[in-house]
Amino acid sequence: MTEPYLTIAHDTTNEKVIKKSRFICSIARVSSDEEAQAFISKIQTENRKATHNCFAYMIGDNDQVQRESDNGEPSGTAGIPILESLKLAKIHDVAAVVTRYFGGIKLGAGGLIRAYSNTTTEAIQQAGLIQRVKQATLQITVAYSQHDSLLYYLKENNLEVAGEEYGVNVLTTVYVNEDELATVKQALTNRFNDQLQITEGPKRFNEIPYQN
Repeated sequence: MTEPYLTIAHDTTNEKVIKKSRFICSIARVSSDEEAQAFISKIQTENRKATHNCFAYMIGDNDQVQRESDNGEPSGTAGIPILESLKLAKIHDVAAVVTRYFGGIKLGAGGLIRAYSNTTTEAIQQAGLIQRVKQATLQITVAYSQHDSLLYYLKENNLEVAGEEYGVNVLTTVYVNEDELATVKQALTNRFNDQLQITEGPKRFNEIPYQN
């Protein structure tokens, strides 16, 4: 079974004060390198007086694009911990920038790693997670005499109606999870004795809250 496709539910900001240094994690959904870089630039501009604006992001179904930067912190103490926090949460298409305003007390390598990691993890928790489920639309042409029966069947089987058009017959459009498509089409064909005309329409992502 494939793992669910997760991302954050909302863009958010989380702040922690550790030994007088302010760590602020800004996290957002992004779908391309360009979007991620634009988000990072925006945060850097808003926090131009900060000591550091470290970041990491992952893009793609299989996290094909991964970038991270320590932005002047000791090598491996900021960008990688931020990236690892994203990986640990198993989220995709997300960019995180952790801004640091230095408070005068050095944290050491271990302290920095924990600070950047924990600030990011808390931001992810604050943002919440959603699961993106790929769905197809099925366009079902049904005679008026069977329309009520179709609607009853769809409701009983928790199939969401996207819309209806009325003409010589009724065109009912429903959303179906892509991995259930063949099963649903066969079930509809059997239930209505092959009297429905069923075609596939555009695809979409349905987003539902996710609880681990």
